[in-house]
Amino acid sequence: MEFDEMHERGLALRRELFGEEAVARRMGAMGEFGEPLQRMVNAYSYGDVWQRPQLDRRSRSLAMIGITAALGRPTELKVHVSGALRNGTTPEEIREVLLLVALYAGLPAGIDAHKAALEAIEAHAAQASPAPGRESR
Repeated sequence: MEFDEMHERGLALRRELFGEEAVARRMGAMGEFGEPLQRMVNAYSYGDVWQRPQLDRRSRSLAMIGITAALGRPTELKVHVSGALRNGTTPEEIREVLLLVALYAGLPAGIDAHKAALEAIEAHAAQASPAPGRESR
């Protein structure tokens, strides 16, 4: 598969996992300087590895939550928690992965990860709930 094809395929999956707005924000965060890096992320991460059939998206999301939590990368962790929630992972499943992180990567990593994940879970819940005064009837 050609790089450009993998990039487009990955960009489509990334938008599906994280939402159009979030992807646009992350892709534009470093401007022209970061464009080659974002193309690599789209092509290799989401256009190739994330699309392999051996694991489903929920499993990949849970793995990414564990990896980013253990590495102490709260910004990336929030992104992957948001994506996991969008693809059907429950907050309880996320919590279980973070408990493993706390046990195996250390309590400081686990505590920071719990805080970051909770922020992402609350933001996701706020987006899913209608705004006050705009409840559906």
